[in-house]
Amino acid sequence: MAGLRELLASNMKENRRILGLSQAGLARKADISTHYIAMIELARKFPTPEVLERLAAALEIDPPELFSMPPSPAGMVRRIRGAVLTDIEEAVGAAVERAVKEAVGKVIADHLRELET
Repeated sequence: MAGLRELLASNMKENRRILGLSQAGLARKADISTHYIAMIELARKFPTPEVLERLAAALEIDPPELFSMPPSPAGMVRRIRGAVLTDIEEAVGAAVERAVKEAVGKVIADHLRELET
C-alpha cells in the first residue's frame, strides 16, 4: 500500500495531467515554487494543510481528492454488480407493474362485458 506522500505525489501528477499543466504551471496557479512542486511529486516533501488547500484549488479538486485511492478491482466489481442488480430490479419491477396493470385491465374489461350481457 502506498504511503501518504506517494499517494499525494501520484494524485498531483494525475490531476496536473488532466488539466494539461506543467509543474511550473501548477506552481504559478498555487503560488508555490516549481522546485517544491517537484519535491512533493517525488514524495520527498510533504506540504502543510494551507499548501494542500492551495494545490487542490489550483488543481480544481476538493482537498480530500489529493489523497483518494483508486478503487481496487474487487471494489469495482462490487460496485458494478450492485449497479447491475439495481438496474435488473428496476426493470423487473417495471415489467411486473405493466403486466399487473394489463391483467387487471383485462379482468375489468371482461367483467364489464359480462355485465352488459
